[in-house]
Amino acid sequence: MSIVVSCNNKTRQEAKESARRDSLERVKKDSIERIKKAEEEERRRPITAADINLSKELTFDKYTLEDTYPYKDTVRVFQWEKIKEKLAIIENFQRQDINYAVLQNYKNKNREAPVVANFKRNAYKRVSDTLGVERYQSTPLYAVGDAKVPLIYGRDGSLVKLLSSDTLDMVKVEGLTNVEGAWEVPRRYVKLIGDTVDFYHAVVVDVTNQNICTLEKSGKGWIVRSMNPATTGRHLPPHAMETPVGIFLVQEQKSKMYYVKDGTKNIEGFAPYASRFTNGAYVHGVPVNNPKGKIIEYSWSLGTIPRSHMCVRNASSHAKFVFDLVKPMASLVIVID
Repeated sequence: MSIVVSCNNKTRQEAKESARRDSLERVKKDSIERIKKAEEEERRRPITAADINLSKELTFDKYTLEDTYPYKDTVRVFQWEKIKEKLAIIENFQRQDINYAVLQNYKNKNREAPVVANFKRNAYKRVSDTLGVERYQSTPLYAVGDAKVPLIYGRDGSLVKLLSSDTLDMVKVEGLTNVEGAWEVPRRYVKLIGDTVDFYHAVVVDVTNQNICTLEKSGKGWIVRSMNPATTGRHLPPHAMETPVGIFLVQEQKSKMYYVKDGTKNIEGFAPYASRFTNGAYVHGVPVNNPKGKIIEYSWSLGTIPRSHMCVRNASSHAKFVFDLVKPMASLVIVID
């Protein structure tokens, strides 16, 4: 009789131990699933400015400005929080599986865009859309499924996501920078970049504080590589225009960008180490008013008030630094106000 009781006790103990192990296994499994779910939710959560890690490791350290610095009877700053907001936009679209493209129409090389449905003439007497984007050098954007008349213009150098084949007459895109939503665009205005590009370099231009900084992405976040004075475009019809605010792709570079005298076709001089990002706007060195002249390193006017035709002037050695740092079709220029 005692043997039977002993066997029964052993069986009950084994059952309890098995139940305990099963319970622990369920708890462990539930815990792992909760962790995985939390990690997945965190990955899906949009990146914000607060998530951007920005640090300084300058590799160009001439004419360096402080975070806050005096200018006449006021102070100027590097708007790091606003810069982080723009970097968050870039980080968010880079998390997606995207086939990138860029809107292009420099000097209307892909044909002058049609007039939009509700146009107006700006201070330069040029046709523009309701958002103030000019027809000249821009891309026509049509409502999806309605190719009769464009509604707005897309700025040259704006990044888009391809939503259709780029071989169709009308290519469907979604705006990533400077324009929101889905649109259809005539194929000739869309240049495919591909789905393998990573944007690791950015140049930030502040038209309010007249400064420029360069950024490089690393495993620990974004690193500030330089902080310099700059001079941006001014509003002075009929030739000089403000540098447009937005996020643009660096599209081409010229070691010497020759420019003409206003109102003529005569070459007046050149700007060294020029990187073009939208329309005729370049980041470049100090202009030389002699086509055969020598490069000028610095100008007293840098970091003062807007003076250029649309371009971003900076010290020629810094323009060379930018020229070497960024890669066309794989780097960005962020213009903030």
